[in-house]
Amino acid sequence: MGEQWTEHRPWGRFLNLLDTEFTKVKLIEVDPEKRLSYQSHQKRKEVWTVVAGEATVTLDDKEHRLNAGENIVIPLGAKHRLANPSSSQKLSIIEVQTGSYFGEDDITRYQDDWGR
Repeated sequence: MGEQWTEHRPWGRFLNLLDTEFTKVKLIEVDPEKRLSYQSHQKRKEVWTVVAGEATVTLDDKEHRLNAGENIVIPLGAKHRLANPSSSQKLSIIEVQTGSYFGEDDITRYQDDWGR
């Protein structure tokens, strides 16, 4: 895609598309059969829209399957995880954050495949 990725992570990568005092927007790519940590945020909510691939979203211990064009709201304080169930295709989502703070340190991890 030619983007300059903001950060590479063990599960994939993300690119900050917009970062203002009232919102942050990211393009997130999750590699096949990888998942992010099961986590929550105290200062922001998120809306995830799948743009390519299929997502498995765990939201407060309930699993949801999302396809391209579908979205889900992650409320403030909710436990959540994004996973790519595909063995061959990357998962791409757009994440829109709203709240009072968007730093990467506003993460409480409950389970993490990468030991963070």
